[in-house]
Amino acid sequence: MATGFFNVPRAVNEPVKSYVPGSTERAQLIKTIEQMKSEVMDIPMIINGKEVRTENLIPIHPPHDRKYLLGHFHKGDAGHVQMAIRAALDAKEKWAALSWEHRAGIFLKAAELLAGPYRMKINAATMLGQSKNIYQAEIDGACELVDFFRFNVQYMTEIYAQQPLSSSRSWNRLEQRPLEGFVFALTPFNFTSIAGNLPSAPAIMGNTVVWKCSNTQVYSAKVIMDVFMEAGLPDGVINLVFVSGPVAGNEIFTHPDFAGIHFTGSTEVFQNIWKTIGNNIQNYKSYPRIVGETGGKDYIFAHPTASVDPLVVALVRGAFEYQGQKCSAVSRAYIPMSMWPVVREKLKDMIGSIKMGSPEDFTNFFNAVIDEASFDKLAGYIERAKKDADTEVIIGGGSDKSEGFFIEPTVILTRDPKYVTMQEELFGPVLTLYVYDDAKIEETLDLLNGTSVYALTGAIFATDRYAIEKLTKRLENTAGNFYINDKPTGAVVGRQPFGGARGSGTNDKAGSMINLLRWVSPRTIKENFLPPVDYRYPFMKAD
Repeated sequence: MATGFFNVPRAVNEPVKSYVPGSTERAQLIKTIEQMKSEVMDIPMIINGKEVRTENLIPIHPPHDRKYLLGHFHKGDAGHVQMAIRAALDAKEKWAALSWEHRAGIFLKAAELLAGPYRMKINAATMLGQSKNIYQAEIDGACELVDFFRFNVQYMTEIYAQQPLSSSRSWNRLEQRPLEGFVFALTPFNFTSIAGNLPSAPAIMGNTVVWKCSNTQVYSAKVIMDVFMEAGLPDGVINLVFVSGPVAGNEIFTHPDFAGIHFTGSTEVFQNIWKTIGNNIQNYKSYPRIVGETGGKDYIFAHPTASVDPLVVALVRGAFEYQGQKCSAVSRAYIPMSMWPVVREKLKDMIGSIKMGSPEDFTNFFNAVIDEASFDKLAGYIERAKKDADTEVIIGGGSDKSEGFFIEPTVILTRDPKYVTMQEELFGPVLTLYVYDDAKIEETLDLLNGTSVYALTGAIFATDRYAIEKLTKRLENTAGNFYINDKPTGAVVGRQPFGGARGSGTNDKAGSMINLLRWVSPRTIKENFLPPVDYRYPFMKAD
């Protein structure tokens, strides 16, 4: 049998296309959107490589156009989860035994399919199904997911290459085995790339997966699954089911072969999952790997030496890109009193220029929130802020769900640094500001550190290098991704591995080798070339 030590193509970040008027990609995307809207898509589950349909059809509507029907998906039940588990376990041995370079080839091909023939389709699906403008869809659905596939393959080879020391008499080897059992991937609506990465990262390392996507992300999840299948992913390696969270959990977390969960979602859900796993720990063959990225109450802290214009742009982009529906989005900010008047005016002018509407109109920066439940929650917090004595809605505050779930970009000014919208994750286009006394920086940093249970992302703005160093050290534990003179959103695979601590998750850094190490179980092998033939040691000889 021929063999060799293989080098995979060096991973590079996928370039972001501009979609400017007159560009080829803009024309291609418009055509793809028209094609996808011209059909009512029928979306089955994929279990063991087969399409699985039920009688329970759930309609899919664009969040920005409630009346338009994009398609239906086939909702499953506990029996379908059981089918997916069996398929994953049946595929396990053959997939784990497949040479790593052939696993690599599948996901490298998936990257090229997504970067090329599927690029417009994944972008159109993300725009229509999740109400993202074209730039947000491009950097997410296309570029970041391509990056995940390419870089994770490279990280896989680097992990396999890490080997212990040996002597001339013995040879030490380290092999990385996939986990014993199946992995459960539970993915959110807000990032198409996360939905693709959470099941594929364990699969790249030789695991088989049951994948449950969010009901509000099914439209683009189908495209991801189509890419996997065209890339040659064997049947049963990744099984996509459309069921409720409790239905999935009841089957998966009681199964003895449950080996791990790859999760992105709310802190409350993740904590309940952890408790459930703990309560069932005696039933599992192995201790399950629990990997999760959850909520955030992400901040910007402006030092009195900050440059105003970059600060204001960071507030607007950080808080309102994709309607604030990013776990990394800016939702609280601390502004010094000395610069507040100019920041307020510039912020008002900039937000006032934002166009809101359908992502199919490329001039719109701002689109709809994901569904009615989100809309009602956000509108409720805004209405409360309008009435509370310690707060004032200074920008925006409007909402309308007659045609789509539209919440205006909203800025709340509070005199209470621990007001509810400074503490709780809202997951929408609501930014709360606290103006602090320039002479009370230390007290304000204490407030920032102690106000929220989260520690996902954060940013500081300053031009004084001594201040930058001090703030960076002082805020060490407040964010897993920390930014200096930049907004705290937009982490790039291979450049800013993403994840936070405290209430924000296990900080296993998606987009890095750290994450892939969670999906393998190492075995050390020692081969002794000259084993001893006598039990006695030299020190035992008589004088």
